[in-house]
Amino acid sequence: MRLSKEFKFDSAHYLKDYHGKCERLHGHTYRMLVTIEGPVQANGLVMDFVEIKRIVKEKIIEKFDHANINDFLEHSTAENMCIYAWEQLKDDLPLVEIRIWETDTSCAIYEGK
Repeated sequence: MRLSKEFKFDSAHYLKDYHGKCERLHGHTYRMLVTIEGPVQANGLVMDFVEIKRIVKEKIIEKFDHANINDFLEHSTAENMCIYAWEQLKDDLPLVEIRIWETDTSCAIYEGK
Protein backbone atom coordinates (compact mmCIF):
# COMPACT_ATOMS: atom_id res chain seq x y z
CA MET A 1 0.00 0.00 0.00
CA ARG A 2 1.23 3.49 -0.79
CA LEU A 3 0.53 6.68 1.13
CA SER A 4 1.26 10.23 0.04
CA LYS A 5 1.37 13.45 2.03
CA GLU A 6 1.60 16.88 0.43
CA PHE A 7 3.43 19.88 1.87
CA LYS A 8 3.80 23.53 0.83
CA PHE A 9 6.57 25.96 1.61
CA ASP A 10 7.78 29.33 0.38
CA SER A 11 11.44 29.70 -0.53
CA ALA A 12 13.79 31.81 -2.58
CA HIS A 13 16.60 30.65 -4.85
CA TYR A 14 18.64 31.54 -7.88
CA LEU A 15 20.10 29.25 -10.52
CA LYS A 16 23.87 29.14 -10.87
CA ASP A 17 25.37 28.51 -14.29
CA TYR A 18 22.08 29.53 -15.89
CA HIS A 19 21.45 32.38 -18.30
CA GLY A 20 18.01 33.90 -18.03
CA LYS A 21 15.81 35.63 -15.50
CA CYS A 22 16.01 32.69 -13.04
CA GLU A 23 19.69 33.44 -12.44
CA ARG A 24 18.44 36.31 -10.26
CA LEU A 25 17.11 35.71 -6.75
CA HIS A 26 13.38 34.94 -6.88
CA GLY A 27 10.82 32.95 -4.94
CA HIS A 28 8.28 30.17 -5.33
CA THR A 29 5.54 28.53 -3.36
CA TYR A 30 6.76 24.96 -3.66
CA ARG A 31 4.62 21.85 -3.31
CA MET A 32 6.23 18.61 -2.22
CA LEU A 33 4.58 15.21 -2.33
CA VAL A 34 6.20 12.48 -0.24
CA THR A 35 5.09 8.92 -1.06
CA ILE A 36 5.87 5.92 1.14
CA GLU A 37 5.06 2.24 0.85
CA GLY A 38 4.52 -0.58 3.30
CA PRO A 39 2.11 -3.23 4.53
CA VAL A 40 -1.13 -2.35 6.27
CA GLN A 41 -0.52 -3.15 9.93
CA ALA A 42 -2.93 -4.70 12.43
CA ASN A 43 -4.14 -1.20 13.38
CA GLY A 44 -5.23 -0.61 9.76
CA LEU A 45 -2.45 1.89 9.01
CA VAL A 46 0.70 1.74 6.93
CA MET A 47 1.96 4.72 8.92
CA ASP A 48 0.22 7.52 10.78
CA PHE A 49 -0.05 10.66 8.62
CA VAL A 50 0.75 12.66 11.77
CA GLU A 51 4.12 10.87 12.05
CA ILE A 52 4.89 11.43 8.36
CA LYS A 53 4.10 15.12 8.81
CA ARG A 54 6.29 15.41 11.91
CA ILE A 55 9.31 13.84 10.19
CA VAL A 56 9.01 15.83 6.96
CA LYS A 57 8.43 19.12 8.79
CA GLU A 58 11.46 18.53 11.03
CA LYS A 59 13.86 17.38 8.31
CA ILE A 60 12.76 19.49 5.31
CA ILE A 61 10.04 22.08 5.78
CA GLU A 62 11.58 23.83 8.79
CA LYS A 63 14.85 24.19 6.84
CA PHE A 64 13.42 25.24 3.46
CA ASP A 65 10.42 27.40 4.43
CA HIS A 66 11.17 31.12 4.06
CA ALA A 67 14.82 30.34 3.36
CA ASN A 68 17.22 30.71 0.45
CA ILE A 69 17.57 27.20 -1.00
CA ASN A 70 21.06 28.15 -2.19
CA ASP A 71 22.11 28.06 1.47
CA PHE A 72 21.59 24.27 1.27
CA LEU A 73 22.25 23.45 -2.38
CA GLU A 74 24.78 24.94 -4.77
CA HIS A 75 22.47 24.17 -7.71
CA SER A 76 19.04 24.83 -6.23
CA THR A 77 16.94 23.16 -8.93
CA ALA A 78 13.76 21.20 -8.21
CA GLU A 79 15.72 18.11 -9.26
CA ASN A 80 18.41 18.66 -6.62
CA MET A 81 15.81 19.58 -4.02
CA CYS A 82 14.17 16.17 -4.56
CA ILE A 83 17.50 14.38 -4.12
CA TYR A 84 18.28 16.42 -0.99
CA ALA A 85 14.86 15.66 0.52
CA TRP A 86 15.28 11.95 -0.24
CA GLU A 87 18.66 11.83 1.47
CA GLN A 88 17.28 13.61 4.54
CA LEU A 89 14.20 11.36 4.82
CA LYS A 90 15.33 7.92 3.64
CA ASP A 91 16.37 6.65 7.08
CA ASP A 92 13.05 7.61 8.70
CA LEU A 93 10.47 6.83 6.02
CA PRO A 94 9.97 3.90 3.60
CA LEU A 95 10.17 6.23 0.59
CA VAL A 96 8.94 5.41 -2.88
CA GLU A 97 8.94 8.83 -4.49
CA ILE A 98 9.37 12.54 -3.88
CA ARG A 99 7.85 15.15 -6.17
CA ILE A 100 8.56 18.86 -5.93
CA TRP A 101 6.56 21.40 -7.93
CA GLU A 102 8.30 24.70 -8.56
CA THR A 103 5.19 26.03 -10.31
CA ASP A 104 1.68 24.66 -10.76
CA THR A 105 2.70 23.01 -14.01
CA SER A 106 6.36 22.00 -13.48
CA CYS A 107 7.73 19.38 -11.12
CA ALA A 108 10.66 17.03 -10.59
CA ILE A 109 10.13 13.40 -9.56
CA TYR A 110 12.74 11.31 -7.74
CA GLU A 111 12.54 7.61 -6.93
CA GLY A 112 15.85 7.20 -5.16
CA LYS A 113 17.84 5.86 -8.08
